[in-house]
This record gives sequence, C-alpha cells and structure tokens, in this order.
Amino acid sequence: MRFFRIGEKVVSQEKLFDSLVEILTDREAGATQEEVARSHGVQRSFISFLESLGEVRRGARIALVGFPVANAEEVRALAAEHGVDFVLVFNQAEREDIEGASGGEVFNRLLETLATLRDYDVIILAASDWRIELIERILGKEVVGIPLGHTPLRADVTVDLAELEQILTGVLSARGPRARTGRVSAALRGAAERAGRWTPSKRS
Repeated sequence: MRFFRIGEKVVSQEKLFDSLVEILTDREAGATQEEVARSHGVQRSFISFLESLGEVRRGARIALVGFPVANAEEVRALAAEHGVDFVLVFNQAEREDIEGASGGEVFNRLLETLATLRDYDVIILAASDWRIELIERILGKEVVGIPLGHTPLRADVTVDLAELEQILTGVLSARGPRARTGRVSAALRGAAERAGRWTPSKRS
C-alpha cells in the first residue's frame, strides 16, 4: 500500500483508487453526477472533472469479436488503443478450450454473448463468411464483417491490422449515439467500403 505525505496529511493511494472506482461504477450504472456526488460526499463539478480527465472518446458503442485469430493479442491491443467498449477475440486454442466445455455451458455462453452484442451500435466481426452472415441475421442489424475465410475455419488466421485500424478510425470519427443513423452510419459504411469489408444487410 502506497502513502503520500502532503503537509500534515497522509493520503492512501489505495483508498483514493477505490473511491474513484466506486464513483465511476455508480455513473456507469446510470446514477446522475448529482446523485453520485451526494452519495460520495463530493461536489458535482468534481465528478464532471474526473470524467473529463479520464475520457477516451465519445460516440457509438462498439463491439469487436473475432475468431480464430492468429494475432489475437495485437488485435486486442489495437482495440484497447481505440477505446473499443467490448472485445471478444481469441485464437483457435482458446476457442477449443471454450468448445471443450459441456454443451449446456457452451450454449449459455453463446446466448449471453448474443444478448450482450444487442446493446452495441457497431459490431465488427472477424470470422468465417458464413458466421458473419449468420450473426447479422440473428442480431437484426448490419455488421462490419472481416471475412477470415470459408466455413469451417479450424486454423488461426491473421487479421490485417491496417485494415482493422482503418475501420475503427472511420467508425470513431463519427460522434453520435446510434450507429445505424445519420453521420455515424455513413462513416461506418464508408470506412468499411474503403477497407473492402462492408457486409450489406439483407434488408437493403
């Protein structure tokens, strides 16, 4: 545990970090800045300052899913650099570990993942061509697909990081609450088309 001596005060780094996590957790859960400020005994302007200090980006909620990916660590790192909200990327060995669980466990995890993805505005999916089309039909929304090959894929495939960065940059350049309308949707389509990765909706 680290302590800081500031004049007559002794400040605990751990206590400070724990308080910050609690504040941000409450805000993420939907509490207003005013409510969080009252709950933690600070001023609302302090909550606003904290959020501004740590802000990475604004705009659409983005999910990135990919398998089986040879350079999974690099893909995860790139996603982290861009502040992607939800990342589920794994290689073939990690995929086989998941598939090695009981049938019920695998099915439940699949349902939980699909339910989670419904909350996101933009879904970038690196997978086999058939799986990209299937996920789009299940979720009922357009998906930015990065085809890794034809189904079935049982060996790792390297994701082109330059193309992925181009897609992420295009999506993040449009600031808006919902990705399927207005400027966000246009920027998403433009970035994907430039990378040659647009998977059109069956309804369009």
